[in-house]
Amino acid sequence: MRGSPSGSEQMGRVFVEVRRIGPELVEAAAGVLAEAFDGYSWTGWTVGADRHRERLAGLFAVTLTAVGMPYGDVWAALDAHGRPQAVAVWLRSDRPVPDEVWADVATADAEYAGDRHPAMLAAEEACAPLRTAEPAFLLATVGVRPTGQGGGVGSRLLRPGLVEADRAGLPATLETSASANLRFYRRLGFEVTGEVTVPGGGPQVWAMRRPPGSV
Repeated sequence: MRGSPSGSEQMGRVFVEVRRIGPELVEAAAGVLAEAFDGYSWTGWTVGADRHRERLAGLFAVTLTAVGMPYGDVWAALDAHGRPQAVAVWLRSDRPVPDEVWADVATADAEYAGDRHPAMLAAEEACAPLRTAEPAFLLATVGVRPTGQGGGVGSRLLRPGLVEADRAGLPATLETSASANLRFYRRLGFEVTGEVTVPGGGPQVWAMRRPPGSV
């Protein structure tokens, strides 16, 4: 398997190793993210309700294979059997994703979003003012299986990416559509830099930024 261990820790009775993962774990990692985001306000608004979990898995598989692994860093918390229990995808400004790749991703997104694709496009447009061209490490997505939430695995999973951002002297940025996440991210050094509510009854979205050197 590709990647080098960044450490391990005992979470209750589950031994968790955090490391980069490669293509051999795409299906399992996409499944973890689909489970974590099933019921999330952003994906509930932007992804079709029919076969919703299947659509989410497809979207996350595209993110992992087309963007995360070739141009960013994909970290996972693995159980004692090597199965992902949490996954984080970081994108880095020093490894820009080519426009043609984003175009391919947009085509796939349209397919998996189904009848919610217009809502997805409108939501992305509404959130555009939250984003800047500042060089940064972007936490594109992170998810923990519901059964593993609240045990510290999320913090452990994000730490390697934050350390690398600090080493590069760059801030870390993210967006979240759950107010309950704000406290979690603040504990990691993030602060809210803006917020919007997607028109038409859509989710509220907060942008957050963590300055370098906060570990």
